[in-house]
Amino acid sequence: MKRKIIFILFAVGFTCLIQGQIPNYYKEQNRIYLDSKEKHAGAFSWTMKKAVEVKVSSEVLSKPDYKEDDWMPAIVPGTVLNSLVYNKVYPEPYYGLNNKLTSNLIPDLSIAGRDFYTYWFRTEFEIPQDYRDKLIWLQVDGINYRAEIWVNGHLLSTIAGMFRPDYINITDFANIGTTNALAIRVYPVDVSGTVRQKQWGAPGEFHNGGDGNIGLNTTMLMSVGWDFTFLDGIRDRNTGIWKNISLYTTGRVVLRHPFIQSDLDKPNYNKAKETVSVEVSNPTTGRVKCTINGEIVNEGITFSKEVHLFRGETQTVTFTPEEFAGLEIRNPRLWWPLFKGKPELYELKLNVIVDGIVSDSVKTRFGIREITSDTNTPDKSRQFYVNGKKIFIRGTNWIPEAMLRTSDERTYAELRYTRQSGVNLIRFWGGGIAESDYFFQLCDEMGLLVWQEFWMTGDTKHPHDKDLYLSNMEATVKRIRNHPSLAYYVSSNESTEMPGAEALIRTLDGTRGYQMESECCGVHDGSPYKQVNPMQHYENTASERGSRIDGFNPEYGAPTLPTVETLREIMDEKDLWPINKEVWDYHDGGGFHLMTTMYKKLTNNYGLSYDIEEFAMKGQFVGAMNSKSIWEVWNYNKLDYGDRYCSGLLFWYHNCPLPQVCARMWDYSLEPTASLYHTQNALQPLHPQFDYLKNTVSVYNDYYRSFKGYKVTAEVYDIKSKKVWEKSQQVDIPEDGVVNDLFTIDFPVGISQVHFIKLRLFDEEGEMVSDNFYWRSNDIYEGPKTLTGPTSSGFESLSELKEVKLTTKHRLVKKEGWQVMELEVRNPSLSLAFFVQLQYLDENSKPVRPSFYTDNFFSLLPGEMKKVTIETALDDLPENGTFVVKGWNVKSQIIK
Repeated sequence: MKRKIIFILFAVGFTCLIQGQIPNYYKEQNRIYLDSKEKHAGAFSWTMKKAVEVKVSSEVLSKPDYKEDDWMPAIVPGTVLNSLVYNKVYPEPYYGLNNKLTSNLIPDLSIAGRDFYTYWFRTEFEIPQDYRDKLIWLQVDGINYRAEIWVNGHLLSTIAGMFRPDYINITDFANIGTTNALAIRVYPVDVSGTVRQKQWGAPGEFHNGGDGNIGLNTTMLMSVGWDFTFLDGIRDRNTGIWKNISLYTTGRVVLRHPFIQSDLDKPNYNKAKETVSVEVSNPTTGRVKCTINGEIVNEGITFSKEVHLFRGETQTVTFTPEEFAGLEIRNPRLWWPLFKGKPELYELKLNVIVDGIVSDSVKTRFGIREITSDTNTPDKSRQFYVNGKKIFIRGTNWIPEAMLRTSDERTYAELRYTRQSGVNLIRFWGGGIAESDYFFQLCDEMGLLVWQEFWMTGDTKHPHDKDLYLSNMEATVKRIRNHPSLAYYVSSNESTEMPGAEALIRTLDGTRGYQMESECCGVHDGSPYKQVNPMQHYENTASERGSRIDGFNPEYGAPTLPTVETLREIMDEKDLWPINKEVWDYHDGGGFHLMTTMYKKLTNNYGLSYDIEEFAMKGQFVGAMNSKSIWEVWNYNKLDYGDRYCSGLLFWYHNCPLPQVCARMWDYSLEPTASLYHTQNALQPLHPQFDYLKNTVSVYNDYYRSFKGYKVTAEVYDIKSKKVWEKSQQVDIPEDGVVNDLFTIDFPVGISQVHFIKLRLFDEEGEMVSDNFYWRSNDIYEGPKTLTGPTSSGFESLSELKEVKLTTKHRLVKKEGWQVMELEVRNPSLSLAFFVQLQYLDENSKPVRPSFYTDNFFSLLPGEMKKVTIETALDDLPENGTFVVKGWNVKSQIIK
């Protein structure tokens, strides 16, 4: 089988780039990356050992000739616990109840003590001959939490804080052309916190963050436990070398942290003044004269400046448009978010010349755009603007992988799914991490805005070391500030800021907005987070805190059950069915999202299930209804077109940090749920939609242009797939607006208990530009304390749908690193095909992950046809893969 493991569930893989994936612009080819790679006979390039068990001195063990047999293979980048699980010292934490503290299978840092998870990591490497007569640098991108870095028996650096890189000059300690030893002693966080829940917390939520003491560190706060992950946390608090370590060379002068700032003329945005700066350092023992040359690539723009540096001096050298006329760009190619225009990018390159030779070079990509916000709205809610135009934020919250088991491959897959969903902004929640350069690169290229928070939350205490926190913040801002996707800085989640944070950010980057915390300055508090009756989204009663479909809501969401294949990878079969509440609730953040209670009841409203396969399929119906109802309600109320002023929603949350029964748009294994495709439908830039409370049809437009002479059609079908009602109406759609309540659907008296609605939108030429499909019951909504209503109950008669057999045509091609299946699925029968699911399976009937489907979990009316494209990376192809077409009432068939 010619197949690469790309983070299949529970596997810690060492992967190369997927063919066809967007290359990592920020992974430099002229560096030596010291990550874990298989050598031979299962040996790895890094080993590790508990520090208290090492009997020799630090100087001895960090020399090349040190040998000891009982060191175990280590995963770098990775964590101590990742490596211990890989070496089978402890069981897979993500499976069953293995991680549960009371299972006593994996020791917790708060009980075992810091020494228990303090480890030496060690590797050996060779420095090539062409590094001779140059400065040799060891770059450490991130260690959690404290570390000593030893090279060839010499302690060269100590670092602290999870988000601060280090650049270590190892020139005088390196062995050119022969073996070198690198040893790093890694210590856990200073204060582990306990998983014992504190007595204070947000109303209606679990008391997250354990006892709150994890916040005394500058680290990934969610590692102590949260209601969207394991409530009792990750046992080692993610101690380890979690980011890359690399070697590179420079001459006598070094360049770091280039920054380019755009000042756009308003209101036409037809001229951009660019200011470029870069830090120039002289790490040598003498004075140096050098020249910094700059270029905006392929634009014919160059600039240059001479600099004198004393021994050890660092200067910030700045190039302004007043000094260099070329830095004023006429008619710039502007960067735009998704659906608003092209995300145009430029490239900046800088060299420093010493004695006629290039001493160092840096490059960065940037976009020319202006992102601002204000509270000049009817309700004083925050409104964002891109290049002078209002943008309705249909965003989401991002939760990092719980044990930092990430990779470029996983990042690419999750962000490709994110773009496919149609959301336009990602919030990095304050209890998580600062994401990778590759993450930001993909957001730049995909047109996804980013809201960056900085590792503080009201659920925990604040860092006790102010200087350490601010130094981590400074390093992060310098790393990410050139990315045009970066839209907004926020100090904390639902709390106050670290004193000095705002001044630091504005000094380092004055081009973006800032606010102290996630729930202030025109952003109100969030919720709901858990399952509710979907009718409450339309009624605006989904939150116990009152109206939440107003202004800017930073957190509002609902869960979706994973597919049955994923559920089988989370726990034993005996725990799946009948549902073992203890195991399911553990994988639901302690039962927070109500998967074994309210979600189960809503699923049972489609009829009691006889096995886990039936329950998992019906669970997709509930998840799809959750997602579509939330997004369409916000569509209806965008800006000043609805019943209230709504400027933004951030869905809570859309990706999974670990295997959960409360999945979102996709589950941890990278298998999409129905939620992805029903969100994708709801967030079409041109979109007809139905309101379950008012029974009205509206049309949404996310483009910065209007459309005239369009037509909306609505059809209603009964359970026997007979059309019982239809209507069409012309509509002119305003720019970036909504036409609400265009007409009402009058459901005929005596219509079947379950029936179906098909909406279509046609352009002035009669071509269909988008469509929508709903299922609805006749049940009366009896209020928010019930699980009744046309979205929620009375769907048992879906079982009366006749079985149908679909016909398919397909074409399989390979291009640019991908296998592409172009599939036509047609319903030739006289009955509706409900919830058609396509799956690409390997020879063991396991889904091939990730695979990218343009649509899935869709329904086909009699005679209707849908075209779907399925892309899978060539390196992921199984030897005997099959495509399966199935559905609620669809006879399963296999396409070879």
